[in-house]
Amino acid sequence: MRTWRLPADVDTDQLAPGATMKFGLDVVARHCLEAVRPEFARGVRAGDVVVAGPGFGIGSSREQAASVLVHLGVAAVVAPSFAGLYFRNAFNVGLLLLSCPRAAQITDGEAIRFDARAGVLTRADGQQLPLDPIPGFLLDMVEAGGLLPQLKQRLASR
Repeated sequence: MRTWRLPADVDTDQLAPGATMKFGLDVVARHCLEAVRPEFARGVRAGDVVVAGPGFGIGSSREQAASVLVHLGVAAVVAPSFAGLYFRNAFNVGLLLLSCPRAAQITDGEAIRFDARAGVLTRADGQQLPLDPIPGFLLDMVEAGGLLPQLKQRLASR
């Protein structure tokens, strides 16, 4: 997985610009992070990981700010901390957020891998960084593709 390094306090308007909210997610995605990393929307690939400073997702409660990263194929966002509303929205739409106090050590373009259930992120050089624990029910939700797909699966299995 390749990383995309972002600064601290990336807000929801940078992820899903307000001027694009009247359009569908395809249009929003073309403008995702253009104010911070203009090449992001064109260059991100399925399985890439966003690595940011603290306060990722501050701002409004717009769900599209998390949905756009799922739409673009981002596997996870790694940061020391996340805004509370963004945290909830992300898991609801199936976006994995990994709290890593040492996220600042991860560089742009670095190859990493992680095991969210084990709580460890491994850098290309083999160094392991601990991740804050994530409750199993949230990991299950991400694996199901988000809250609505998870509920549909539960109803279908009855």
